[in-house]
Amino acid sequence: MTIYLLVFLIGLVFGSFLNVLIHRLPLAISLFKPLGSSCPYCNNQIKWYENIPILSYLFLKGKCSNCSESISIIYPIVEIITAIVTLLVYMNFWLNWEMILTIALFYTLIVLSFIDLKYKAVPDYLLIIVVVITIILGNFINILIFCGGFVLLEFALTFYIQNVKAKITKNKELENQRALGEGDMPIAGVIGGLLGIHLGISAIFLAALLALLPSIYNLFSKKEIETAFIPFLSLGLFITFITEFNIFLWFY
Repeated sequence: MTIYLLVFLIGLVFGSFLNVLIHRLPLAISLFKPLGSSCPYCNNQIKWYENIPILSYLFLKGKCSNCSESISIIYPIVEIITAIVTLLVYMNFWLNWEMILTIALFYTLIVLSFIDLKYKAVPDYLLIIVVVITIILGNFINILIFCGGFVLLEFALTFYIQNVKAKITKNKELENQRALGEGDMPIAGVIGGLLGIHLGISAIFLAALLALLPSIYNLFSKKEIETAFIPFLSLGLFITFITEFNIFLWFY
């Protein structure tokens, strides 16, 4: 149990670093200058004891010690998710090169997911990183199959939205709307390359079911909000990867 606690704590520390990546990468801010973190509202330098994962957030009651502006709940959420992912991957692989690459893959997916949630767009180089790691860990042919499948799916759904739904609803804004983001396709390839055909399809179907929840909420609240799909693809991948759960077998 002691080693599991240590792995969890290490995951919290890495989660704090992932928060830095999530904040700085989309804004093209250097990871080394400034070296320390600062409040995004007052630019006050955050002291080391105010930057302890989870504990500092609780101690500060979710507010900056200098300007009292609220600290986003996203920070502790990322730290907790990273710690859980680290622990579960460790429990499945123990300590070897495959575990290190797998953790690096899921860390990158966490960064991609939270950037996608905020900006609805992700850096291409992060997508390249997850694909390269998957090529090392998985099956390159399956990556191509799943990427190609998503390209065809995106083409069909976009055609429906732009040419059928736009005319039925008489909404001209739909004429330029795309069904899937460009970043979704490499992630689909990662899913196929890592899980194989059957579990890969199951993971994507699971991701689609999970993505229905915010879509239904937006429908009833009458909000036209674009749903970021990378977080759900990543979640579907992780759940299936850890449990080897095949949703189609569950129905039978």
